[in-house]
Amino acid sequence: MPQRDLSHIPGDYGLPLLGHTLAFLRDYHGLVHSKAERYGLVYRGSVLFQRGVTLLGPDANEFVLRDKEHVFSSRAAWNPILERLFTDGLMLRDFADHKFHRRIMQQAFKKPALASYIDRMGPSVESGLKAWPTGETFTFFDRIKALLLDVGAQIFFGLRMGPEADKVNQSFIDAADASLAVLRLPIPGTLWYRGLRGRRYLEQFVAGLIPEKRQADTPDFFSELCKAAEEEGGLSDQDVTNHMIFLLFAAHDTTTSTLCSLIYLLCKHPEWQDTLAEEMDQVAAAAEHPDRLGYSDLEKMTKTGWVFRETLRLRPALTAFPRRTAEEVTFQGYRIPKNTLVNLSPLYTHYMPEYWSNPERFDPERFSDERAEHKKHHFQWIPFGGGHHKCLGLNFAELQTKTFLFHFLRRYRVSVRDGYEMPVQLVPLAMPKDGLPVEISAR
Repeated sequence: MPQRDLSHIPGDYGLPLLGHTLAFLRDYHGLVHSKAERYGLVYRGSVLFQRGVTLLGPDANEFVLRDKEHVFSSRAAWNPILERLFTDGLMLRDFADHKFHRRIMQQAFKKPALASYIDRMGPSVESGLKAWPTGETFTFFDRIKALLLDVGAQIFFGLRMGPEADKVNQSFIDAADASLAVLRLPIPGTLWYRGLRGRRYLEQFVAGLIPEKRQADTPDFFSELCKAAEEEGGLSDQDVTNHMIFLLFAAHDTTTSTLCSLIYLLCKHPEWQDTLAEEMDQVAAAAEHPDRLGYSDLEKMTKTGWVFRETLRLRPALTAFPRRTAEEVTFQGYRIPKNTLVNLSPLYTHYMPEYWSNPERFDPERFSDERAEHKKHHFQWIPFGGGHHKCLGLNFAELQTKTFLFHFLRRYRVSVRDGYEMPVQLVPLAMPKDGLPVEISAR
């Protein structure tokens, strides 16, 4: 049997050449559910010109993400998609190399750093929200993405974004969109061309700041990373540039996705807006500074945490996790050859009725201590992945989300037009296709 023959695994490869790519791009959720219903929780398929195996459910998530034998490569899976766009980001590194770089990067997300972020984040969010228009329709995606870029640039880069903000933002959008480009030739006007152009701009923008950051005595992570590069050794200016681009992308694009989904769900369930605003007023009343969140206040926002987790169950920002086998492995009796693409689907796991009651329903209380539906299996709720590559920024994402909601929901009510259903693209990140048109009014 040839090394990568997958014919012993149930499934099909779809259309010639394209495989299941069109369904993957159009309705990833529907594709995975239809294949699982037909073939079971282990099946073969073909997406984006790559044949591979999909493994579904918490046991599969644990097997691949724990990766006890270090045989599942994140780099080999992501590189064909992201190598030219988000070169050598932490997600595109493996094993000892990944461990070395992760140790340096995790300084940005330890408790003292997070506490300093919230002190600086609150005033920026509050100031930005004052400019949002009331009584008229606007696209929430555009507003929140610009706001989070400003916050991320200030916290991680120590910058106040000026005229270059729009170009930085567009460069990130172009680079992310290009990850799905079918035609990967630098032809002007194509997705790939725009993505590469965006990447070049981001490199120039970040690399140009390094000399200044080496000399700066500022509390931002960029300065700290530049100093660590000199102290640790083995970290070049190019490494610093790559990490900062990926960090800013991950910190503001994934939270943009989460907040778009969360605000939409709050529009469809407005009673939860009142519930959260009441909780936040109680937190503010007991706080040392009523208009500012402190780090210790975050854990008091219990119901806000439920809504955050339920949003990420229904609509995880990253809906699929790919890996590639560095050695042959066996899962549930199926032999998976070396160098096989293996896909996990958080989205599928998050809707499994074996683990979640009425999984299609928005029900934040399922995360309460009394119900604790998420605790049936350690790998049933995995919006941030797990194991060696578990997202470093999970606590930052919750901090940023709670900070935004604290200032937003105490100031505004938000709504969508009657009958509106948000159209969603699920890959590469879950985002509203129409920008999520909303209207806000003073509370």
